[in-house]
Amino acid sequence: MPTLLETINDPADLRRLPRTQLPLLADELRAYVLESVARTGGHLSSNLGTVELTIALHYVFNTPWDRIVWDVGHQTYPHKILTGRRDRMASLRQLGGLAGFPQRAESEYDTFGTAHSSTSISAALGMAVAARQKGEQRHAVAVIGDGAMSAGMAFEALNNAGVADCDVLVILNDNDMSISPPVGALNRYLAQLMSGRFYSAAKDIGKKVLHVAPPLFELAKRFEEHAKGMVVPATLFEKFGFNYVGPIDGHDLESLIPTLQNIRQLKGPQFLHVVTKKGQGYKLAEADPVAYHGPGKFDPAVGLVKPATPPKPTFTQVFGHWLCDMAAHDHRLVGITPAMREGSGMVEFHQRFPDRYYDVGIAEQHAVTFAAGLACEGLKPVVAIYSTFLQRAYDQLIHDVALQNLPVVFALDRAGLVGADGPTHAGAYDIAYLRCIPNVSVACPADENECRKLLTTAYQQDHPVAVRYPRGAGVGVAVEPGLQPLPFGKGELRRQGKRVAVLAFGTLLYPALQAAERLDLTVANMRWAKPLDTALLLQVAASHDALVTVEEGAVMGGAGSAVTEALHAAGVVKPVLQLGLRDEYAPHGDPARLLALQGLDAAGIEAAIQARFGALVDRPAPSLKVVG
Repeated sequence: MPTLLETINDPADLRRLPRTQLPLLADELRAYVLESVARTGGHLSSNLGTVELTIALHYVFNTPWDRIVWDVGHQTYPHKILTGRRDRMASLRQLGGLAGFPQRAESEYDTFGTAHSSTSISAALGMAVAARQKGEQRHAVAVIGDGAMSAGMAFEALNNAGVADCDVLVILNDNDMSISPPVGALNRYLAQLMSGRFYSAAKDIGKKVLHVAPPLFELAKRFEEHAKGMVVPATLFEKFGFNYVGPIDGHDLESLIPTLQNIRQLKGPQFLHVVTKKGQGYKLAEADPVAYHGPGKFDPAVGLVKPATPPKPTFTQVFGHWLCDMAAHDHRLVGITPAMREGSGMVEFHQRFPDRYYDVGIAEQHAVTFAAGLACEGLKPVVAIYSTFLQRAYDQLIHDVALQNLPVVFALDRAGLVGADGPTHAGAYDIAYLRCIPNVSVACPADENECRKLLTTAYQQDHPVAVRYPRGAGVGVAVEPGLQPLPFGKGELRRQGKRVAVLAFGTLLYPALQAAERLDLTVANMRWAKPLDTALLLQVAASHDALVTVEEGAVMGGAGSAVTEALHAAGVVKPVLQLGLRDEYAPHGDPARLLALQGLDAAGIEAAIQARFGALVDRPAPSLKVVG
């Protein structure tokens, strides 16, 4: 006999259930989420926390006609399961399988593609205004977490929504967590709101008592409207023009469903505050929601287990160790993260140097300008930020840091392809968008040891420098413990070959060396996309018939483009083959497989060179000849 969950193939099936069966459905859905993530890896804590909210939303609203926009999308696995994708959960975050975030192309129930935070209110407001303009009676709902509410964009949208005169519902999913522990004044405000149990209890008792005397109940209600700002500061959202409701228990379907049904009948902007718990129903995730935010495969009965053999250090860990060592060496260093303490490798730095650690919340624009202000006063800020997240602060990077030529170091994690998180998190564009900015330099370490040394080089400069490195581990070279720099703006010749030279930027140096061994090519480890080592470039160009550039970044405007620009400026005419990420969005999947699909593994690089310069290369090649 099928389980209750197995009878739900779309929200219409859900809406046919009596409300008495919904708690059982919630239990089955939570168990299915846990089982699915344990098999594939993915986001867990946030999804366990939104099971009841997801059921309630699809039960009350007529989806997909009514629009639900999920902020970030870490919490949408229950939504995917209830909207016809239950049987595809085994393919989650794998090549050709379900995406880990909402995607419009994947389902009509994914009304807006998300993965970066704090966009939901703006998108839902746009949908609500469009519905009004087209004369369509539909609801637009934005579900946003308390961490995402710390971003300025969310408040820009609230400010606009309050005067837009349309029907939009904002649901604040208050779980007291983003990814890292929450920070800032807004979080303290929400904590105050949640702790106002005297007000909540008094309000509930008063309603029960005064309902028997309608005139007294109406009088109390009017008094509440004036007094609640003194007891519960809900007036913040009301001043934006919203009707505020809450807080209510986000795991209590008997509270959620009637509340949503009532709100559905109201006109104008509505704000519902629900309180949930990350990891709800799985004790290990409840106890440590950060560890279970995005686990790999694991046994739910056992939980996360440290591997018996320590893995190779990741680039993120290399950065974290360097940051602590440099901070011990130079008291001027301060570390900044926009709510990514764990993801950026700053946990140890936070523990050892709490007075020099700044988590500014999900506020990338503020993080960059805050760093600029610190630099103006003689401190040495290091901004640890994902490549795709720095995109959100591009104006601040140009106007507040680069234009004033301030010595800020940007540690760009997740450069290149990121695998399971897909195109929303792939750092494909940082070389292109950084190298066009005056005063900014861009370093591309080939391995873990170079990453540490180039971070030191960047820190020693008196202008802004970005050091880009990928997610995960490199080739596993030994990392030297000191703080020795590498020469600024200089590359190195790694292999001397014949006729064709490969100029490698970043970690693709190693597959380039493998291809070069088979074809007897010269390989230069360029290290810097800006400033380009033009002396090395012109030296190689003078002694070879053709050049190949290799980078794990967008070909258009990337390091290969810098090479062709430099050759043109020097009046050198050489055929150049530019290899990198194509002008398309790479899908989610295994990183090695994705690189191969882009032709950026050793076999792909070799094949591309053979296809373009087959007459210039010899096979089989002699043994590897390494310079230096």
